[in-house]
Amino acid sequence: MKKAVPGTGGDHYVPMSERTGEQSVVYFTRDLSPEGLIKAYEKVSQKITGKTAVKVHTGEQNGPNIIPREWVKELMAKDLPDAVIVETNTYYDGDRYTTPAHRKALEVNGWTFAPVDIMDEKGTALLPVEGGKWFTEMSVGKSMPTYQSLVTLTHFKGHVQGGFGGSNKNIGIGCADGRIGKKWIHSHGNTPLGKWAVRNEELMEKITESTKATIDFFGEHVTYVNVMRNMSVSCDCEGLAAAPVVTPNVGILASTDILAVDSACVDIIFAMSEAEHHDMVERITSRHGLRQLSYMKELGMGNDRYVLIDLDNDEAEITVNDAVRDLKPFEG
Repeated sequence: MKKAVPGTGGDHYVPMSERTGEQSVVYFTRDLSPEGLIKAYEKVSQKITGKTAVKVHTGEQNGPNIIPREWVKELMAKDLPDAVIVETNTYYDGDRYTTPAHRKALEVNGWTFAPVDIMDEKGTALLPVEGGKWFTEMSVGKSMPTYQSLVTLTHFKGHVQGGFGGSNKNIGIGCADGRIGKKWIHSHGNTPLGKWAVRNEELMEKITESTKATIDFFGEHVTYVNVMRNMSVSCDCEGLAAAPVVTPNVGILASTDILAVDSACVDIIFAMSEAEHHDMVERITSRHGLRQLSYMKELGMGNDRYVLIDLDNDEAEITVNDAVRDLKPFEG
């Protein structure tokens, strides 16, 4: 078994001033509404063609923090009328562990306005992982290769193991199938102690290699929208057990560059005041979640430098400090 390379900085934040390389474009709006979601998506939708999958975390039953269903419904009605929401079953034994239970959770949570494909319902498929150190291939839901485009709608939040859940986690975990792919990512062997043994840099790298398999498959026909709202330090996998939200709502970010959009969200968190970001920063750094970003860069998955474009102010170029100015305390 390979070991994570020491000193890869998963607990160390690298500010923009210390990064090198090309820049990508990330669009930003403070408008947390269906209209804001549509506005952000339409800026990055040019290459979404053909049979389209919409990857959104649909959540455990009655989960309070997921992207509102009505927002997704309005987006799909306007811009993606023929698209299919896609998910996979979980590796943990919860509301979405089996396909019948998963279908029940979808119904309870209101994901009934569009077709939902549980991609591993009828088996798995293997996609190559180019340049990885942990995997040469990743097991995904069997139906995923039948799609031509992928729209990634992500609720940006914390995560109990990953530190944070952005587009990388939404794809890397969310497209891996529930029995094989997720097991490869999370476990060491078949023993009970090994089931959730993977942590820190190794976990971030495995998630990222899984993501790379998927986005390499879709090529230029994949795009990313991150919603910074109701950001608990817990993932939506935890449903009603999620930690209370204390981080202020921010807005919606979109890009055709997965590394740029996740980097911008993390930068926005770190640009907040200590009182605003304390819990989220602790969760990200204590789990070495920043390794997601540095490893995406090492694998050539995008740029960690970007231009932030303010869709609320004539598409002016702004900084993350501008984005967090005058944030309001979260009110549940």
